[in-house]
Amino acid sequence: MSLPSTIAVDGPAASGKSTVGALLAHTLGYVYFDTGVMYRAVTWAALQRELPISGESAITLLSETLRIEVIRPTRDDGRQYTVLADGADVTWDLRQPQVDLHVSPVSAYPGVRRALVAQQRRIAQQGRIVMVGRDIGTVVLPEAELKVYLDAVVDERAYRRYLEVVQRRAGELPQGVPAEDPEYVEIRETMVRRDRIDSSRQVAPLRPAQDAVIIDTTEMTIQQVLERILELVRDGEKGECGRGV
Repeated sequence: MSLPSTIAVDGPAASGKSTVGALLAHTLGYVYFDTGVMYRAVTWAALQRELPISGESAITLLSETLRIEVIRPTRDDGRQYTVLADGADVTWDLRQPQVDLHVSPVSAYPGVRRALVAQQRRIAQQGRIVMVGRDIGTVVLPEAELKVYLDAVVDERAYRRYLEVVQRRAGELPQGVPAEDPEYVEIRETMVRRDRIDSSRQVAPLRPAQDAVIIDTTEMTIQQVLERILELVRDGEKGECGRGV
């Protein structure tokens, strides 16, 4: 049985899709492409240029003219790839709280999505690719042979993002659950807001494809999630919407 040529991995922020997607691609010898960085790059560039996020026409024009490149890691600092915006390395800049706060409205603009989806489909045509995002299985690659939707409760997802931010800044993990930490509270509130925007937008709302396998990663390790998806790859299994693991 041949392996799927294209694998779509969707899900909300910090559900594990980027980490798992990169490991899956590495294991299979596939190309890994996280489409979310393209929307983040447009958002970052808009903030840098002091464009109002509410200015849909200006943001759309920016998405059509900004040169975004996603290449193999150029530094050994934990990154999964290097993102260049008009030649500048913006990889970690894309994870700034301000980008988190504004990326959802930017990604909801139809013109922005049209411009970036066209690029994403061209990249996918090469095959042997793991493409990660929020609308891969429903919009970008509805013909993908395997579709996976990762999810987790918001408290767990916010904690994962909090750990990522603190560890990158301090070089070590914080102790305990930061229920009262203002930084954690802000991350969680931003995540709840983004979930609401992403799932309710008119264009390409965040939702599982009807033929996606849904995996709840709340109580799972990255390795367990990876092994589950590899089972799907090996078995050629396609689940139905609503099926959980």
